[in-house]
Amino acid sequence: MQLRKTRRETESRQFSELLTQLGQDTRGHAELSDTSPLSENELWWSRHFHWLKDRGYLLRPRYAPDWVPSWRGTKKDRFSCEDNVTSKLAARLLDGTRLSDGAHVALKIVRRSKNAEEVEISQFLTSEPLRSNTSNHCVPIYETFPVPDDDDIVIMVMPLLRKYTSPVFHTVGEAIECFRQILEGLQFMHKNRVAHRDCMNLNIMMDATNLYIDPFHPVDHHMKRDFSGYARFKTRTERPPKYYFIDFGLSRRYDSIVNALDLPVWGGDKQVPEFEDYDRPHNPFPTDVFYIGNVIKEDFLDFKHGLEFMQPLVADMVQTDPSKRPTMDEVVERFETIRRGLGKWKLRSRVVDSDESMLERIFGTAWHWARQLEFVLRRLPALPRPPS
Repeated sequence: MQLRKTRRETESRQFSELLTQLGQDTRGHAELSDTSPLSENELWWSRHFHWLKDRGYLLRPRYAPDWVPSWRGTKKDRFSCEDNVTSKLAARLLDGTRLSDGAHVALKIVRRSKNAEEVEISQFLTSEPLRSNTSNHCVPIYETFPVPDDDDIVIMVMPLLRKYTSPVFHTVGEAIECFRQILEGLQFMHKNRVAHRDCMNLNIMMDATNLYIDPFHPVDHHMKRDFSGYARFKTRTERPPKYYFIDFGLSRRYDSIVNALDLPVWGGDKQVPEFEDYDRPHNPFPTDVFYIGNVIKEDFLDFKHGLEFMQPLVADMVQTDPSKRPTMDEVVERFETIRRGLGKWKLRSRVVDSDESMLERIFGTAWHWARQLEFVLRRLPALPRPPS
């Protein structure tokens, strides 16, 4: 139980830090004004509701200027109503529906005065010919457009994503495919001389469109989009998802990988050793290696059994001395050697939470292998890959 408590405390701390960076309240609800049930940040979206609709993007009913709460004047419990759900990230991000095809998207506010390079780097990484490269795991940018009443703001439109660890990983093969995509994706960025500089776990997300039977709610991901019940989903073996890096607000493109030097920038993971020497320039590419190694360490190796074969590689990636860390080319090469050495039954084996009780482990293992035999009969691969 102590491991579970520690993990939850870590996740809560990381999310609170993210909200603080975005200027949000961290108590679980956005601050509401005295005159409106919308938060101050949500009111910005409400004021731009019709303009966004004209641009081809429809916000949820809550943000319509003439919105009347669906529970008002009724006996409905407001907490069971979809339009009661507030967005904690509304200062920078809100979901919408693309009217041309019904796709659910994320609309991100970017201020040119603070994050001019975010737009430039995002467009560079997601424009042709890089966009169609299968090694590219940077979140696609569908469209970027200015806001008519504020010259400092642009809106970037992206697919609606969710936390990459939700729902849970069931098999070693599912975890390996996740590692492959994120390691390959960071290698791709480095080959194009871009250092992410904040590739912590909150900046790795998943396109779960194919994974979910029911569209999930953009804020409460466990619920259906219309709040009529819990959103149903398949396993990653049945419907492999795609993983993406997001948030290039701290990213930079350099003339050289080897000779790049920059002052360390404080990202989400405060354990980066370079932060101890923050007033001296460092090469940001080895820092990325630490970041991604620490993601695997903290989200998998520290709390799960079955992935111990990754420990030697991850230990090298998170060395205190940046010069001793492998490059991403070396990381991917070593990872591929590890992957090729895993047999089909190992790939189908269960990823087990370290804090499981003996009873949970017995029943969980029996259920797991019964389902894996079904997947074998259905000829589902042990190493599930999404379509390119």
